[in-house]
Amino acid sequence: MDLSLKNYQDYLEVYKFSVEQPEEFWSDIAYTFSWKQPWEKVLNWDFKEANIEWFKGAKLNLSYNCLDRHLAESGNKTAFIFEPNDTNAETRKISYYELHEMVCRFANVLKANGVKKGDRICIYLPMIPEAIVAMLACARVGAVHSVVFAGFSAQSISDRVNDSDCSLIITSDGAVRGDKKIELKKIVDEALVSCPSIKKCIVFNSKNWEVNMIAGRDVWWHSEIKKVDSHNEPEWMDAEDPLFILYTSGSTGKPKGVLHTCGGYMVMVGYSFKTVFNYQPHQIFWCTADIGWVTGHSYIAFGPTLNGATSVLYEGVPAWPDAGRYWNIIDKHQVNIFYTSPTVIRSLMAFGDTFLEGKNLSSLEVLGTVGEPINEEAWFWYHDRIGKEHCPIVDTWWQTETGATMMTPIAGLGVAKPGYAMYPMPGIQLMLVNEKGDEIFGNGVEGNLCVKFPWPSMARTVYGDHKRFQQTYFSTYKNLYFTGDGCKRDEEGFYRITGRVDDVINVSGHRIGTGEVEDAINDHECIIESAVVGFPHDIKGQALYAFVICDKKVDDLEKFKIEVGKIVSERIGPFARPDKIQIVRALPKTRSGKIMRRILRKIAEGEISNLGDVTTLIDPTVVEEIKKEAL
Repeated sequence: MDLSLKNYQDYLEVYKFSVEQPEEFWSDIAYTFSWKQPWEKVLNWDFKEANIEWFKGAKLNLSYNCLDRHLAESGNKTAFIFEPNDTNAETRKISYYELHEMVCRFANVLKANGVKKGDRICIYLPMIPEAIVAMLACARVGAVHSVVFAGFSAQSISDRVNDSDCSLIITSDGAVRGDKKIELKKIVDEALVSCPSIKKCIVFNSKNWEVNMIAGRDVWWHSEIKKVDSHNEPEWMDAEDPLFILYTSGSTGKPKGVLHTCGGYMVMVGYSFKTVFNYQPHQIFWCTADIGWVTGHSYIAFGPTLNGATSVLYEGVPAWPDAGRYWNIIDKHQVNIFYTSPTVIRSLMAFGDTFLEGKNLSSLEVLGTVGEPINEEAWFWYHDRIGKEHCPIVDTWWQTETGATMMTPIAGLGVAKPGYAMYPMPGIQLMLVNEKGDEIFGNGVEGNLCVKFPWPSMARTVYGDHKRFQQTYFSTYKNLYFTGDGCKRDEEGFYRITGRVDDVINVSGHRIGTGEVEDAINDHECIIESAVVGFPHDIKGQALYAFVICDKKVDDLEKFKIEVGKIVSERIGPFARPDKIQIVRALPKTRSGKIMRRILRKIAEGEISNLGDVTTLIDPTVVEEIKKEAL
């Protein structure tokens, strides 16, 4: 069957085929990639035990598919256009030939430093080309990379390194975002004090800062590169071999290492990039995410390179040196596809249209959003002011756990609705259920969003804790993957995500588990218990509101809030700091000891007129006290 999508009718026909014959559909997609050895069976699955296998028995290498197979026809094509943070620094263009050589050399460096197939490697790098090189080199030698966002604290690094038992870490001397300097090597040194599994630390000299190098452990990237040649044969991996671990916040205090595998991830990420954005070989693509998040994995490092695309890689932040920086980059490099977050859009919108003046954005053909649902006001500003009313907006919904886009308008099909993720990707079987798990049929309905059939890029487990994986995603509803999101299906059958229904909050596109933040807050010497909820924020989408119980009087409230914020920053990162902290006598709890977050969430949102039944609480009077003191 012809799987190309030229119009919405094509989509409907392809989608029908993809859900009626899913194994044949995904097999057809998979054959567009390079395999050393074909698969014995397309799919084995059991949602009850959370066991999924795609393309069992097949052999491949993701780095080979991202690089080697393009060289004959497109070796001279630019793979990445690197735009430094410093506006006076030169842009750097890297061809597929050059990227291939860089990856092969660094793959040899990894092997020379003892890395073997299956080893876990931590990557803690800023948004520089070497970050992509490190990821592709790990894939080339069969090592499992674990990228940690270069804004996380030393404690967060050590937690992740120890959980996955990493043997080597890759970092740089430092990073500069806007006018903020971050001493990455210093943070790593602090983290590695409590990381006995780390044998080597490879340091890239990015800013020429003076750093402490520990003999026997630390080596310079540039020195190691000189010791190796550029020939490297890829390690041929089983389709179900691990590719990467990416830590995401859970509702408990411990982040969970979501594990993705080689074959299925490659197939769906490559397919979704080409399909969602209607990517054409001449186009220049720019995703503004960081490689520390799944968007940076799927739609910077892997999706574009699997398609031989040219991508912009930007080191800095959206509004530095001013709020016109993104528009300058689009103008300068004639970007055709621009993919960013609603938080960024709202932030730049708040600066007004002055920074758009004199910027030529006529090269734009497709706009995209990712990380959270986009509100209609931001959608229309994005559509009218940035897209000049002619660029389709792909409002993509997906998760770290899904690996690739699951639901979105598809560019070029002419069907979109502001604020709606619209319809599922071909091959994705969605359903809405009520709290009992019964499917909700028809249109004009709302429920919890589940997926009833496997897809290739789905996570396979939580590293070292398969029971947690099974309980988190497959135990709420029988034989279904539960996304944790609420969803509305309108009268036309289009989908709109209504937000999280579990204890995970989406702040500026970062999914933050309330348990992890509460654990950090509770480290303050005055705090004996806390509860964190989300509340609407004009720029971030959601922000954190912390209700805390103290065992001693707080005399200086502002100092106290700064102290709490500092603890959270050090334990998790600055992005997880609560915007509001309210000291309370007690928390609203049921007689079984469960905190009634529903009540706290309503108070945080300012909806205090109807808090529902509070008679089941141990002490109903505490609700009135919290309401009166609400910030």
